[in-house]
Amino acid sequence: MWKVAMSEEVGKAVQSVLERVKQAAARRPKTLPAVVPRLVAVSKTKPPDMIVEAYRQGQRNFGENYVNELVDKASDPLILESCPEIKWHFIGHLQKNNVNKLLGVPNLFLVETIDSPKLADKVNTSWQRLRGASSQRLKVMVQVNTSGEQSKHGLPPEDTVNTVKHIVSQCSALHFSGLMTIGRYGYDLTLGPNPDFQMLLSRRQEVCEGLKLPMEEVELSMGMSTDFEHAIEVGATNVRVGSIIFGNREYPNSALNTPNPTPNPSPLPSPAPSPEKTTKTVSEEAAKKMHHLTVSEH
Repeated sequence: MWKVAMSEEVGKAVQSVLERVKQAAARRPKTLPAVVPRLVAVSKTKPPDMIVEAYRQGQRNFGENYVNELVDKASDPLILESCPEIKWHFIGHLQKNNVNKLLGVPNLFLVETIDSPKLADKVNTSWQRLRGASSQRLKVMVQVNTSGEQSKHGLPPEDTVNTVKHIVSQCSALHFSGLMTIGRYGYDLTLGPNPDFQMLLSRRQEVCEGLKLPMEEVELSMGMSTDFEHAIEVGATNVRVGSIIFGNREYPNSALNTPNPTPNPSPLPSPAPSPEKTTKTVSEEAAKKMHHLTVSEH
């Protein structure tokens, strides 16, 4: 029975989030590119059958933070059989020694976290070697540390244009798709638009002007469970939503790069190696509050 109940909940949650994405997009200024926002369902620590249920509801884009977990899920027989059109996004910090493993993932769609020219070069050469010269180019985004926090990965904002230029001119196996940021967690929207999102918008402007790229062809991946509606309203074309679709995460005591569980979990995140994990381990109360603030602005 628990599987039936779980499936129903995931199905309802996907539909609810998609509706909120649609409504947020309708509130965008007409000056922004009319790009339909893409919902990436972040499924880390969740079992394959939950992913399959979201897929059955029409969800196609799924995100994972850890290479090993993505490899396991993408190769899972249930997912391979039930989700032939799944599109995997890698949204965690990518170390050079894991590049080959990541690029072997079936249905890998987009690597959102390129944060240096050297990593871009590594991904470029590995993709060419693994997939062959005739292969379709791999979509990548450049991750920018818009908040300046040391706990966040991503390149300094001032390095954005040169890094994108390097990818476009030197990495023939890669297709530059846009910019990605995490941003600081818990920003109070009553103070105005999130400055980290505004920073990414301004960097896109610089990239487009400097490299003569059309604005609508440079995506913005920003916004998570607590702030994805606001992110869409100001220009996000790709939002990464996990806990409000799949429920709060449970981290098993395993070697899967996850933190040790605590006997009495508190609303505050425990120390974790991933910035995504830290920003996403939030209470439902906080998520509801942020949603209320986002809606109340309009």
